Amino acid sequence: MRPTYPAAVYLCLFDADRILLQRRAGTGYRDGELSLPAGHIEPGESATAAVLREAREEIGIAFARGDVRLALVQHGRADGDAYIDFFFTAALPPGAAPAIGEPEKASELVWAPVRALPDDVIPVIRHGIDALVRGESYTEYGW
Repeated sequence: MRPTYPAAVYLCLFDADRILLQRRAGTGYRDGELSLPAGHIEPGESATAAVLREAREEIGIAFARGDVRLALVQHGRADGDAYIDFFFTAALPPGAAPAIGEPEKASELVWAPVRALPDDVIPVIRHGIDALVRGESYTEYGW
């Protein structure tokens, strides 16, 4: 029997030396902690299509396919689950203002210095961001 892993996408949206984080709320998973705009890849959906959809839904920005770039794959195990995570990067488009698009899932948007992340970033997410900053394209967490 082959193992199967859920897959998720994360958007690392940069504005100069800052990264956009959102505070989770009302989800039942790590509420009150900071994460990236993110979500699961839906059946029949590519990773790129998923990150574009999540960006529209969660922060109200409609990126074009060429605006996002796959930068890191993380095979992580946290909180009892193993995942394949795809971290995409993008720059804040001129004139764009991210806003909370799903207030039932996020309570706050935070621009944080990418090299001095707040203490309450979810550890598996922090690991991915740190690996990305180091220029890695693949990392593992929790194994």
